[in-house]
Amino acid sequence: MKQYIIKRLLMLIPVLLGASILAFSLIHLAPGDPARTIAGEHASAQTIERIQIKYGLDKPLITQYWIWLKQALQGDFGRSIVSNEYVSKEILSRFPNTLELTLFSMFIAITVGVLAGIVSASRQYSLLDYGFMGVALFGVSMPVFWLGIMLMMVFGVFLRWLPISGRIDIMIPFTRITGLYLLDSIITGNWAAFISSLRHLILPSLALGTIPMATIARVTRSSMLEVLKQDFIRTERAKGLPERLVIYKHAVRNALIPVVTVIGLNFGLLLSGAILTETVFSWPGVGRYVVNAVQMRDYPAVQGCVLFFAFIFVVVNLITDIIYIYIDPRIKYQ
Repeated sequence: MKQYIIKRLLMLIPVLLGASILAFSLIHLAPGDPARTIAGEHASAQTIERIQIKYGLDKPLITQYWIWLKQALQGDFGRSIVSNEYVSKEILSRFPNTLELTLFSMFIAITVGVLAGIVSASRQYSLLDYGFMGVALFGVSMPVFWLGIMLMMVFGVFLRWLPISGRIDIMIPFTRITGLYLLDSIITGNWAAFISSLRHLILPSLALGTIPMATIARVTRSSMLEVLKQDFIRTERAKGLPERLVIYKHAVRNALIPVVTVIGLNFGLLLSGAILTETVFSWPGVGRYVVNAVQMRDYPAVQGCVLFFAFIFVVVNLITDIIYIYIDPRIKYQ
C-alpha cells in the first residue's frame, strides 16, 4: 500500500509538469497584451515597455516559463499583474470559500443521489423509479449557469426566500478563523452568522450539486440492480431476512465501489471547476478569481490556478483509490 501511494505521488510530477506547460502555452496564445491592459488603451509605448520589463514579459517564452517553473516548485506562483499580490496568497485566501461551497454541494448530491438510487433500484419500474430517474435525466442535462439564474429568479427575486449573492449579511459581526463560515460560526457560537451563511450557501450549492446528484443517483441505481441479482442476495432473502436489512446492510456496501468512484471524480471536478457557479452567484472563490484573471490577461494568476487545480484533482483521485480498500478489503494494490 505504501509503495502504491509513493508511486502515485511520484506520478504527480509529470502530470503537474504537463499541466503547467499546457496552462502557460494556452494563456500566452490568447489574444491581448497584459501590459496594455494594465496601462490602459491610451498609454504610451514607453509606459507599456516599462510594464513589460517589470513583469518579465519582454523575455522569450521559454525563459518566462523556466523562471515561473522554478518559482512554482518553491510554492511561489509569482505576483499578480493586476493586484501585485502573491498569487499563492490570493488562491489560499479564496480556497476556503470554494471548499465550503463544494463540500456543501457534495453533501446534498451524495445524500439525495444515493438515497434516490437505492429507492429506485429496490422498487424497479415503479412510479418512484421512473420519477427519480426522470429528475436525474433532467439534472444531468441542465446547464449549471441556466439553473443558477433560474434559482436566483424564483427563490431570490420572486419569492425573496434566499439571498442571491455574497456569503453572509454585511450587518452581522463575524470572526473568520478557518475561512469556512459555517464552521467558524459554530466555533464562535455565532448562530446568527451560521443561519445567514447557510442561507447564502443554499442556492449556489443546489446549482453546483445538481449534475453530481443526478449522476450519483443513476450510478447507484445501476450498481444496486447488479448487486441485487447476485447469489448471496438470494441466499440472504432465502434465510428470511427482512428486505430492508438485505438492501441496506448487504447490498449497499457491495454496490458502493462505482458510486465512490463517481463521488471522487465529481468532488475533484467541482473543487476545481466551480467557475460558472461562483461567477453567477458572485461567490468570492478561486473560480471567480480565475475568470477575472483571464479577462485581465493576468498570466501568473491563471497559471497558478491551473496548477493548483491539477494538484487538487490528482490528490482527490488518490484518496478515492485508498477509500476503496476500506469499502472492499479484497482490493489490494501491488
